[in-house]
Amino acid sequence: MRNVPDPLSALPPNVRLFPLGDAAIVLEFGDCISAATHRAIQAVSAYLALHPFMGLREYVPAFTTLTVYYDPWLLSDTGQQPYERASEILRRLLPAAQATEAAVEATTVEIPVYYGGAFGPDLAFVAQHTGLSSDEVIARHSAPDYLVHMIGFAPGFPYLGGLDAQLATPRKSQPRPLVPAGSVGIAGPQTGVYSLPTPGGWQLIGRTPLQLFNPAWNTPSLLQAGQKLRFVTISEAEYHSRQQHES
Repeated sequence: MRNVPDPLSALPPNVRLFPLGDAAIVLEFGDCISAATHRAIQAVSAYLALHPFMGLREYVPAFTTLTVYYDPWLLSDTGQQPYERASEILRRLLPAAQATEAAVEATTVEIPVYYGGAFGPDLAFVAQHTGLSSDEVIARHSAPDYLVHMIGFAPGFPYLGGLDAQLATPRKSQPRPLVPAGSVGIAGPQTGVYSLPTPGGWQLIGRTPLQLFNPAWNTPSLLQAGQKLRFVTISEAEYHSRQQHES
């Protein structure tokens, strides 16, 4: 059961606060996925990165929320409850953070993809479901610049906004027990890239040779929320060449 949102009028009208357990607070920026909501979340994330408050552990952006994790011990030395103190801090920084929203710019990452064949076993099904040819599916899927709304499900897995509505295809009725890392799939109105070998029910239409997650990297995830992503079609020979380079 969700807690009652913080009622204090100091908050911007589109933002609500509520606790998540005893060491986190959720900032809710709206109830639907949109570019404006995403920009607001990224602005606050960027502000926290530059101006972390004492006790801040981490923050996790999602489609419509930003969850801020804090150390309750470090926030309890003022006589306030940790959640009350965290709420006060966030209420004070929100106006300044949202004022910087226009300055948050997204970088674009190109993801090479070999579509179809053994790497895209569901391409024909997506084509049949949508009434398009396989070539049309590939062209439409690789045309937009996608927005990385959040990283989730598995480390490094990007949830993307911007899929052509005509490509929306239901998940598989029976998930695969193991989907290879790098697989590009469609599930309903979303598309994404499997960052690790995991079970999954998305319709697989291709695969990238790029490694999306490596815990040994300084920044383990290749993609970050707020970036833009562009799929670039490559041949099977290019795929194998790039894969050798990655390994």
